Amino acid sequence: MRLFAAVLPPAPAVEELRRAVVPLRSLPGAATLRWTGTPGWHYTLAFLGEVDEELLPDLYSRLERAAHRTEAFPLRVHGAGRFDGRALWAGAAGGLDTLRLLAERAHAAARRAGVPMEAHRRYTPHLTLARSRVPADLTPFTAALEGFEGLHWEADELSLVRSRLPVDGVPGEQPRYEVVRAWGLGR
Repeated sequence: MRLFAAVLPPAPAVEELRRAVVPLRSLPGAATLRWTGTPGWHYTLAFLGEVDEELLPDLYSRLERAAHRTEAFPLRVHGAGRFDGRALWAGAAGGLDTLRLLAERAHAAARRAGVPMEAHRRYTPHLTLARSRVPADLTPFTAALEGFEGLHWEADELSLVRSRLPVDGVPGEQPRYEVVRAWGLGR
């Protein structure tokens, strides 16, 4: 299974962000971007890639421990940014130290369960809104969302999500995500 650990924003936060993103789709250059559907909006903590089934019981146990060792924390969608002209994202504000700690714990849990993990680098909380196949000037898009301040919510769950990649050659096809397991934080 292709998996990642994530914090999922609640429906009201997703809807609020969706309304803010709608006008971006009419900006010059928007048609060349591949926009992420709202069901795919999440804060990835650790990307695990393809995980062998025999590793799942230990992975579940370790992620559960990571969740229970981390207290719930305040969060909101905030502002925007970009990665190398290839990805447009919405940022986060609130309990970012705890979010980063949870990301480190999820990464370590996967590694200790035997999942081959890339070297851990400083975590940048982001929710991907759009991607570009070639470097693009995303400045107008980040500027449009620069002052976005989403509603406050409490991140109280760590989710393990399965990603099913889109079918090649099907126009508009999006990845599909399903929560495999979820654990309450601090419980």
